[in-house]
Amino acid sequence: MAKRSMHPAPMPADGGTPTTARTLIERAYEQLRTDIIEGRLAPNEKLRVEHLKAHYEVSAGTLREAITRLVSDALAVAEGQRGFRVAPIALEELEDITQLRVQIETEALRQSIQAGARAWREAVQVAYAALSGAEPIVPARRREWEHLNLRFHEALLSGHASPWTQRVLRLLSRHSERYRCVSMRLPGSLREVHAEHTEIYEYAMAGQAARAALALEAHIRATPDLLIQALREGRITLPSADHAQIGEALLA
Repeated sequence: MAKRSMHPAPMPADGGTPTTARTLIERAYEQLRTDIIEGRLAPNEKLRVEHLKAHYEVSAGTLREAITRLVSDALAVAEGQRGFRVAPIALEELEDITQLRVQIETEALRQSIQAGARAWREAVQVAYAALSGAEPIVPARRREWEHLNLRFHEALLSGHASPWTQRVLRLLSRHSERYRCVSMRLPGSLREVHAEHTEIYEYAMAGQAARAALALEAHIRATPDLLIQALREGRITLPSADHAQIGEALLA
């Protein structure tokens, strides 16, 4: 079992009001999600409810509710009567997420720039300034950076009228976070994320929709490109034989 943080949240015992129960589920969910994203719960690791309930200081029922939410997020896998496992890391999944993000975000960005509303420009400027204050990324502030990064991407697309664009973006971004976390830990990674954000921002503010869309596409594709390059160079390995086969297919 992967080493995990030993700082469970100070929670009261399960029970009490429905509001308390929901709070316990939410907190257990956030702790589990963070431990999966940051690798303390490893890909394919068995989520043993009877063992984990002591660590997270909740009842078995509360923990199962939290894990069920993780299944909905595709971060855990239900195995029928055998319980749950952490979802595997698969480059094939990342490729799917990346392709969807490119298609949705670049078109929404082009439309936002073409509309050029004042409120949109101001929202992008505020989000970019906040994100710039958290870059370069440092491990201790990674979660803060994730929040500000999502805000920036949402602001870029906020001139696009469809509310579903924002909902889908938020879902895909949450799925991508696990892979971003892996790529940030890669030895020898020279990626300049702030420079990428600045390029997108400057093209967007200048009204250059085509160049902004190209810069955004390159930015979105950077994470899978880094992971595939690291596989080629032997700097990382995928966590199981099945995923090694996926990696080999992508590297072919």
